[in-house]
Amino acid sequence: MRIDILTIFPEMCTGPLGLSIIGRAQETGLVTIAVHDLRQWSSDRHRRVDDEPYGGGQGMVMRCEPIFAAVEAMRTENSRVVLMTPQGRRMDQTLVQFFTGITHLIILCGHYEGIDHRVVEGLVTDEVSIGDYVLTNGAIAANIFTDAVVRLLPGVLGDERSAAEESFCEGLIEAPCYTRPPDFRGMKVPAVLVSGHHEKIAAWKQAESLRRTAANRPDLLPEQ
Repeated sequence: MRIDILTIFPEMCTGPLGLSIIGRAQETGLVTIAVHDLRQWSSDRHRRVDDEPYGGGQGMVMRCEPIFAAVEAMRTENSRVVLMTPQGRRMDQTLVQFFTGITHLIILCGHYEGIDHRVVEGLVTDEVSIGDYVLTNGAIAANIFTDAVVRLLPGVLGDERSAAEESFCEGLIEAPCYTRPPDFRGMKVPAVLVSGHHEKIAAWKQAESLRRTAANRPDLLPEQ
């Protein structure tokens, strides 16, 4: 997979995406991530990429010319152009899994009061929101989206069970996990987890997954 990120704050992406699991995935060739400064496609002598909105209103709007130029320079017939926007489809694990099957993602990071809507009409294939709130800029959202997609690519996590057994993979929150010491300040690891009885452990994890989902995310439970 190749991911191209277009932003006016490239440093906000290059740092986080070059570390830990995502960084190792790039080093081993499982994914190629390139972060581009949108200003390099600006025809303005001051490299501006924004202007005042037609019809009035506060803030500035990102201009369509540099975005079209940038996307058209790197887009292929296999590309999907993803706009990070609070107005998009809310991201969940099902949507993330869909994007793991795409060979080339171009991610657009909105800033200011938004982007010229002609970009959405003429370029964007997917509008994605990481939640019902607004951030200072889309580069932060692009990092989260990229991390969520890349970690599900085959070979990235090392143990394929990691992705299959985590929260949301089956629609529920993951069961609690524990490690040494077995007794910390009077708080003990559940006895079943050190019993060695795999069927009982599996049943306990399923019950705890349902319990925690009911307590923290009842919206994920199937309707009765």
